[in-house]
Amino acid sequence: MSQSPDIAADHRTTHAGHGAWTRILLNKVPEVTILFWVVKILSTTVGETAADFLNSNVGLGLSATTALMALLLAGVLVVQFSVRRYVPAIYWLAVVLVSVVGTLFSDNLVDNFGVSLWTTSAILGAGLIASFVAWYRSEHTLSIHSIVTRRREAYYWLAILFTFALGTSAGDLVAEKLSVGYFPSALIFGGVITLITAAYYGLKANAVLAFWAAYIVTRPFGASMGDFLTASPKDGGLGLGTNGTSALFLAIILACVGWFTIQDRREDRELVTVAA
Repeated sequence: MSQSPDIAADHRTTHAGHGAWTRILLNKVPEVTILFWVVKILSTTVGETAADFLNSNVGLGLSATTALMALLLAGVLVVQFSVRRYVPAIYWLAVVLVSVVGTLFSDNLVDNFGVSLWTTSAILGAGLIASFVAWYRSEHTLSIHSIVTRRREAYYWLAILFTFALGTSAGDLVAEKLSVGYFPSALIFGGVITLITAAYYGLKANAVLAFWAAYIVTRPFGASMGDFLTASPKDGGLGLGTNGTSALFLAIILACVGWFTIQDRREDRELVTVAA
């Protein structure tokens, strides 16, 4: 589901006198299209499978894997914040890494600290709500088409981190703790996404609300699908393993990002032609 972009905000440029966190930039996030949602869901599944791969197959352990991936994410976000516009490769690399780190944060709370999935889901849900409240009180909007300052971008990435971590906990809670199973859980979350989509297109639900509702639910959907694809048949999965699943989905993501980059450059050329 897409939102109507704030055209005025998207095309404003930097003005002297603005602080570093409030200086007006070009919009820093992509247009919301069907392909956007495809890559988003794939990135959520990769986050689940890649976290399991690094933790188990590579043998780094949960704590070392979390520290390493958090450091890598911090570096990519520094680059993301340093650019003045949306750059597909940087943006989607950050999304994939946020997915991995969000999964690891949730797994650390459960496996290393013994926090129950009920508690982690409640804590992370409260954190997500708090980030939305702080964002709205500061900026008076939650629209992703108004990410035109670094302060808004900071709120945006904080909210995304919470959605990925919450989605991991919620997905595991439904599939494992409640013994629903991985594939039935994916069907449940997929059904919720379908209802949100129907509410947006059929009932003209608020675009911003519909976007964030779908964004949140795609995470447990992707996590459940990731576990279903990689878990052994005795655990209710297909037993495809983390290696092949992660590699396949990463290849698809790279192909989509390549397409995004081509489209982005084509739009740039068209803008230059019009300006000339």
